Amino acid sequence: MNLKDFIRSIPDYPKKGILFRDITTLIKDENAFSETINQIVERSKKIEFDKIAAVESRGFVFASAISYIVKKPFIMLRKKNKLPADVHSIDFELEYGTATIEVHKDSINKNDKVLIIDDLIATGGTAEAAAKLVSVSGGKVAGFIFVINLFDLSGSDNLVKKGYTVENLIEFPGH
Repeated sequence: MNLKDFIRSIPDYPKKGILFRDITTLIKDENAFSETINQIVERSKKIEFDKIAAVESRGFVFASAISYIVKKPFIMLRKKNKLPADVHSIDFELEYGTATIEVHKDSINKNDKVLIIDDLIATGGTAEAAAKLVSVSGGKVAGFIFVINLFDLSGSDNLVKKGYTVENLIEFPGH
């Protein structure tokens, strides 16, 4: 099964000049979604980790299923002011703006090895912010797994240059 066949491309969304890679067409197909989860689980076997983290919101779709299958805790990295207890916060830049993500201070323990899963990597700003949240919490990033890598935007390459393990299921150009 070619997972690329299940990704819809939407030009000029969320703003002009962005070619949005839409995963809703992948997750609404039970076979494509199942294959995606199976591929992430297989790639996760190459990485030693204690917990799984994902960035709101599309990363949650994949990470929660992986957490259930591999029986590891799932940590939600949420948008600002969405978590009720004490949090660590990181501000970062996106391709098309700025954002803040947070994690509960009690979610990640010292030296926990955390696998970060997300639907897509573009420039890497969100992934780097997630890595900083893990680090600020006392944990260590075990690696990253992305469903889609927008290879010409260099986010995945930049993570590898910083010494992170990075896995991608499929690749597209970002433009």
